Amino acid sequence: MNKIRIISRIDVKNDFVIKGIHLEGLRKVGKPNEMAIKYYQDGIDEIIFMDAVAAYYDRNSLTHIIDQACKDVFIPITVGGGIRTIVDIQNILNAGADKVAINTKAIKTPNFISEVSKVFGSQCIVLSIDAKKKSHNKWEAYFDNGREPSGLDVIEWAKKVESLGAGEIMLTSIDAEGTKKGFDINLNKAVSEVVSIPVISSGGAGNEEHISNLLNNTSVDAVALASVLHYGLLSVGSIKQKLVNNKIKVRM
Repeated sequence: MNKIRIISRIDVKNDFVIKGIHLEGLRKVGKPNEMAIKYYQDGIDEIIFMDAVAAYYDRNSLTHIIDQACKDVFIPITVGGGIRTIVDIQNILNAGADKVAINTKAIKTPNFISEVSKVFGSQCIVLSIDAKKKSHNKWEAYFDNGREPSGLDVIEWAKKVESLGAGEIMLTSIDAEGTKKGFDINLNKAVSEVVSIPVISSGGAGNEEHISNLLNNTSVDAVALASVLHYGLLSVGSIKQKLVNNKIKVRM
């Protein structure tokens, strides 16, 4: 088993880190570069910057933040939100990011996944899936930052994006996101068992037990955390130590 990655997810709106519940009711909680430096110093393995309002403008506006972050933070950085073209990806990578996260464009034009994975390599392409529960063990993929239903079954969509060349999946439970009540174990288990590419689980962490429970009962490869870090409820060190105590391998 590979070592589990602990990732900080930083959602940005107008140069502020924001956080809400179910991807709604967003409020400012800090400055992105200050948080990135803190998490890096605390031992975070990777950082994901998401442009929370990019869907409104069909463009990503985080290049200046990424450019600054890469001067202070020396771990893999993923950037998502508003990515629509090869030029968008090139600009983000030129700013210093290592990977891009794509959702809306992939849903509207699935072959875009194949196109960009051939240009930049699969290792660079993270497919972001925002999932909302429809019935027992059934979830629908949403886009435009979790606002619009796609009609796509999450499990089938995950299998398809892997076949099209995505190198990784970031799976966000809209139902659990921001609630701090625990991950959607069934969702994460279902997706991580039908694909062979790494799955990053996002949405629901409220304490260390939630994280341990997720990792002990699914095949996800990484955990993306927001609220518990932004509000100081947990530290990167305490999370990793708890996982080590539970015989879960992490990067120390």
